[in-house]
Amino acid sequence: MLPVIALVGRPNVGKSTLFNQITRSRDALVADFPGLTRDRKYGEANMFGRRFIVVDTGGLSGDERGIDTAMASQSIAAIDEADLVLFVVDSRAGLTSVDQQIAEHLRKSGKKTFIVANKIDGVNHDVAMAPFYELALGDLYPTTATHGRGVKTLMTEVLDSLPEDESEQEEESDRLKIAVVGRPNVGKSTLVNRLLGEDRVVVYDHPGTTRDSIYIDYERDEKPFTLIDTAGVRRRKNVSLVVEKFSIVKTLQAIADANVVVLLMDATEGIVDQDLHLMGQVIDAGRGLVLALNKWDGLESEHKSYVKNELERRLQFVDYADMHFISALHGTNVGHLYESIEQAYESAKVKLSTNQLTRILEDAVSVHQPPLINGRRIKLRYAHTGGHNPPIIVIHGNQTEAVPAHYKRYLEKTFRRVLDLHGTPLRIEFKTTENPYANKAKPKIKPNAKSRAKGKSETTNKAALANKKINKRANRRSKQTPRQGR
Repeated sequence: MLPVIALVGRPNVGKSTLFNQITRSRDALVADFPGLTRDRKYGEANMFGRRFIVVDTGGLSGDERGIDTAMASQSIAAIDEADLVLFVVDSRAGLTSVDQQIAEHLRKSGKKTFIVANKIDGVNHDVAMAPFYELALGDLYPTTATHGRGVKTLMTEVLDSLPEDESEQEEESDRLKIAVVGRPNVGKSTLVNRLLGEDRVVVYDHPGTTRDSIYIDYERDEKPFTLIDTAGVRRRKNVSLVVEKFSIVKTLQAIADANVVVLLMDATEGIVDQDLHLMGQVIDAGRGLVLALNKWDGLESEHKSYVKNELERRLQFVDYADMHFISALHGTNVGHLYESIEQAYESAKVKLSTNQLTRILEDAVSVHQPPLINGRRIKLRYAHTGGHNPPIIVIHGNQTEAVPAHYKRYLEKTFRRVLDLHGTPLRIEFKTTENPYANKAKPKIKPNAKSRAKGKSETTNKAALANKKINKRANRRSKQTPRQGR
């Protein structure tokens, strides 16, 4: 396995900024107020030819209450699973009692620890770092994470202390990425913990607990998965905090990065417009879709019937997606989600042959022909695959730009039914076959000898007939001329 480095410290000392510097990314949200990071966030880094895992954690305050208690448990879990700990302190604020409590816990854990004196710019290094030597955890390393100063020197020493990685990394393409999305407080983090079988992310009965997209790698039945817990997406008019806006961007990025999206809805409220908006985001991204209604076990039978009727009426446009009625808190029907997730992933990656697609197209056209356009029938000749994840079918013919939407839906459902595709959108593209002679001028036809002779004889006959008529008229006039007087 790759070695693991955990970043711990008080709130707002620069752990997430240092995480972004080490991983050379912007994966961790950064803002100038404490308590932004709440869950353990993992990132893979590659420095000086060494690969390792970095874990960003929430701040430890020493007086955790409410949601801070869950955040502290996440930080302690990160220390337990790490091979090495970077203890980040604020050199401007100086040594605090909370720093001493964290140092005491690190000494008891027995983990190799490096003290990172962050925010060292603008102060005397020796004076600012002097109080932290009494923590007795080893050497101190001055840094300014916002500008990357001192980070390379720090990581050179850290990497020399890490064990060598002898395992082979799994291919990223082999991992099935599952994103859990939905509105705030519908139970996404609870479902993630239930799917993992452990309390991996912070769960609290308050909207907006999750602020960042958390990527979690794990294995199930010897198959590699990546589960993505995302922040809840509210309507735009209700979004006021800048941090929440960035959280929504992270959620949309997670949808685009995933292979299959589990859209979680609240059964007590039924389907709302924001759920439909999220479905549209998933469909536009071309990702596999699994629908799940949470908190189902606490409803009465009449309300269940009403919700099912509403779902059937309003979700006809995603009839290919499997629907599950679950309870993330108690685990009811949660295990069946994996069946639909894997089926949607296999359908999205299916390989289709040109012969198979063309035969399906011919059968569909024979049953229901395309309409007439300007008195001419639209002709669809053959089909071939244009890509996968989602599957793309390219159909060639003439006048394809005039194919109406209803006929396109008919073809889409026919292909989906025959190919047995579930859980993934299917895209159909049309291409009009070009006429090779459309832009060429018509050649001038030169008459041959026979046609010239025929034309000459016809001209002679016409001239003789005309002369005959002229002679007749002349004779008629001569007979009508009166006699001259005697």
